Amino acid sequence: MSEPILAVSGLTRSFTQGDVTIEVLRGVDLTVGAGEIVALLGPSGSGKSTLLQAIGLLEGGFGGSIRIAGKEAAKLDAHGRTLVRRDYLGFIYQFHHLLPDFNAAENVVLPQLIRDRTRAQADDRAESLLTALGLGERLTHRPSQLSGGEQQRVAVARALANRPALVLADEPTGNLDEATADIVLAEFLRLVRHEGSAALVATHNERMALKMDRVVRLHEGRLA
Repeated sequence: MSEPILAVSGLTRSFTQGDVTIEVLRGVDLTVGAGEIVALLGPSGSGKSTLLQAIGLLEGGFGGSIRIAGKEAAKLDAHGRTLVRRDYLGFIYQFHHLLPDFNAAENVVLPQLIRDRTRAQADDRAESLLTALGLGERLTHRPSQLSGGEQQRVAVARALANRPALVLADEPTGNLDEATADIVLAEFLRLVRHEGSAALVATHNERMALKMDRVVRLHEGRLA
């Protein structure tokens, strides 16, 4: 059996407020196989975002082991973490965080240029992804000219632009109405499966979680 794309062991995170220490993560163990889509289910405030920030190497202060594509990433310096994020990870957030002065295609092109793709390669990839998400006629529209669902589709395309081994999605449809959320989630799952990426998707919506390959629940700082 091949090594999982993600292997987390004994992950801890605590915060101190005055004289009080709050343990958010209490020894989390998690594996995600290549191409597997896993729902991270838990109520708001349960630590889902904290766990994704740890796995995404976005901040320090965590204990334990995080192996991404077979590489021990938790102890890397800032430059090493940047390279792992660039080469292996894609990110989608509840709010799309698109660059407002760039059009839809340019938002998908930019991370590819950082990865040293040529402009022609990046343009082709952006057009292919956005067309697959039903935005072939909206390539030159800026975020302010797109609906909420369209903006989040662009964010999905941007996350997949560099063919990441693992996509981390934090409440990716949480800012959309239910009907639009269902459509965007279905397109996200379809495209992630087509691209062959794995995904860890944080959500508080059990109905959506059950559409994924596997569900893990975060409860009192541990996964079940």
